[in-house]
Amino acid sequence: MTVRLTREGFEKLKQELTFLKSTKRKEVIKALAEARAHGDLSENAEYDAAKEAQQQLEARIAELDSKLAEVEIIDGADIDKDTVYLGATVSLTDLNKNAEVRYMLVSKEEADFSAGKISIDSPVGRGLLGKKAGEVAEIVIPAGKLRYQVLKIER
Repeated sequence: MTVRLTREGFEKLKQELTFLKSTKRKEVIKALAEARAHGDLSENAEYDAAKEAQQQLEARIAELDSKLAEVEIIDGADIDKDTVYLGATVSLTDLNKNAEVRYMLVSKEEADFSAGKISIDSPVGRGLLGKKAGEVAEIVIPAGKLRYQVLKIER
């Protein structure tokens, strides 16, 4: 399954993978060795915790390896600049609140609402995809209906 990422998202995942494989893996191995040194492993909670941390680390490494092997980097040069798509930064008017908002549409791996990055898999992201400047997106969410008018699309 292809994972679509912006160049920034790809680099971020690569950096995380490098950190996990080098620094974090060494830390976990050291914690395991220290826990083993405390004796009886059958009643050693520290060893159990270190083993669990190792399993979670290896699962994350495998997940990142898999994603990065199937990545497609979205380059804004290849995309219609007049349409909201993955990697676009969109300025909107929230018609319910009469306020301007700005979001960058990214993959779920890159989403960070506090940084203004929303996933194209989120209700708002899905509702904005394919819209052009001037169009209104009506998006149904559990709390009601959102209405956004697309003001500007940037790559």
